[in-house]
Amino acid sequence: MTISARELNRATLSRQLLLKRAPLTVTDGLRRVVALQAQHPASPYLALWNRLTRFAAADLDAAFTGRSAVKATLMRITLHAVHIEDYPAFRAAMQPTLYASRLGFRFAASGLTPADADELVPELLSFADRPRTSAEMQAWVGRRLGAEKKEGAWWGLKAYAPLHHAPTDALWSFGHRPSFVAAGTGAALTGRAMPPQALEALILRYLAGFGPASVADVAQFAMVQRAAVREALRALDESVEQLQGPDGGPLFDLPGASRPPAETPAPPRLMAMWDSVLLAYADRSRVIPPAYRPLVIRRNGDVLPTLLVDGQVAGVWRPLEGAIEATAFHPLSPAVWDGLAAEAESLTKFLGERETAVYSRYHHWWSKLPEAETRLL
Repeated sequence: MTISARELNRATLSRQLLLKRAPLTVTDGLRRVVALQAQHPASPYLALWNRLTRFAAADLDAAFTGRSAVKATLMRITLHAVHIEDYPAFRAAMQPTLYASRLGFRFAASGLTPADADELVPELLSFADRPRTSAEMQAWVGRRLGAEKKEGAWWGLKAYAPLHHAPTDALWSFGHRPSFVAAGTGAALTGRAMPPQALEALILRYLAGFGPASVADVAQFAMVQRAAVREALRALDESVEQLQGPDGGPLFDLPGASRPPAETPAPPRLMAMWDSVLLAYADRSRVIPPAYRPLVIRRNGDVLPTLLVDGQVAGVWRPLEGAIEATAFHPLSPAVWDGLAAEAESLTKFLGERETAVYSRYHHWWSKLPEAETRLL
């Protein structure tokens, strides 16, 4: 079976609840979309606002407080919000990546080895049996290893150790100065080995939320080696099916998963910064036209809040003066502008209950955008 580029786009939108908002609870919605980028504390909230009917920020607050939803360093060594049932497999699948990235040069510069890290982690988790501020965690490392090793050691351990970010009384449950608590999922893994079943579980969850996808897409999403992805897909055998992508290359998916027709309408959306659909693929043209990619994904890794029109990025937005400023990179029809205005009215009301100036620290990027049509909605 061959699937077109537009059909791939509609499959993603369907599974990410972007064709139609779904009447799901916060935890069911999070489970459905698999993982939400959470570098900015507000982004998981805006992501679910885009995807769920009658979404209330307080419901996600409660999920974080009750730890049915957790925030942690996971795929691509970045912060994600995931359902607690997904966390153990996702974290185990990331073991080789976190080992290599967090116990390397900077950690070694403190005079420590990976073996030292594996010895320290159980003690660190014992200390983090209740929420601890970053300052408290660093102080513990300093007492354990000496002040001269504190900075480099904590830099490596805070991502390598299975820690959750602990919710606080900040606007979006998490402030810019994080607190940490032990994940509490059993003995921590050691070394660089990955349990094979963990990567298989991650792949099945990824395909459920983002498929169909290539080996390169899966590897990009998780930042794992392509060879490991290929081996896991072979082991999954009949649990996945193979399709032919628009370029003739192989794609993988779950049998019977949603793949709507290419002509399925896609309503406009005002997407959060770092929304997962923008970053979940090696081939990001599924959602971002190549010419617009450098405009919305900046060189330092910032991913601007975007306008999604007919399933593709068409511009960016930011809150200004009690309204939403929308900048379109190409002409949009009156009907599309009306749809964006309706979304902006709803989003302005949503933000007004918590933070009207969300993402304001990133406004400096707007002076670097090309001339385009801008409207205050």
